[in-house]
Amino acid sequence: MDKNELLEQLKKTPYISKQNLGLLLEKQGENLNYWVKKLIADKTLVPLKKGLYIPRHYYDIMNAADPREKEKYVVYLANTIRQPSYLSLEYVLSKNGLIPEAPFAITSITLKSTRSYTTDIGTFYYKSIKKELFYGYSPAPFRDKLIQEASIAKALFDFLYIKPFKNQGEMENYLCTTGRLNWDVFEERERLELFEVINKSQSQKMLKILALIKKNKLI
Repeated sequence: MDKNELLEQLKKTPYISKQNLGLLLEKQGENLNYWVKKLIADKTLVPLKKGLYIPRHYYDIMNAADPREKEKYVVYLANTIRQPSYLSLEYVLSKNGLIPEAPFAITSITLKSTRSYTTDIGTFYYKSIKKELFYGYSPAPFRDKLIQEASIAKALFDFLYIKPFKNQGEMENYLCTTGRLNWDVFEERERLELFEVINKSQSQKMLKILALIKKNKLI
């Protein structure tokens, strides 16, 4: 396959693994490594992590489209880079107006170890959680694919569950003041979901947080 044929194939895919690239090029070993380096150098491919790339042309198409399509593409890649994972934490909280700051990275929850990836198209941050708490997300469409994203209630649970607090006073202060959490965005169904997730977790820390939320009538 020559380079023009390869480019035509790459236009059709949102990402490609090194293994699949080798199959397209009919290359392997050091010969494949040479081609990978060459395609990255001439900006045909953008590396996401070792052995995983996105075609620059596909990204440029998304970049020129509706900004919402570009964002969907980037967060779809977040689901792809580290599997299994779902969007959560600051990304979802900011998107839904619960926290005022825009996140520095696309944040996700994973069953694998905590890790971050800095790429030309953004930073992807993953926090680990135990298997029993890996739920509370649902699919959203992206073209013919799906993006897994937490509900606002589960994203807040994940965020508070992972966030360290020195003591209960610091925890209460964060919930009421320093966290600048916009509790007004919670609707009744979301409030009930948050309470249900916390009770289901049986986490002593989260049960304390639930008691503080109720004590201060935050939602």
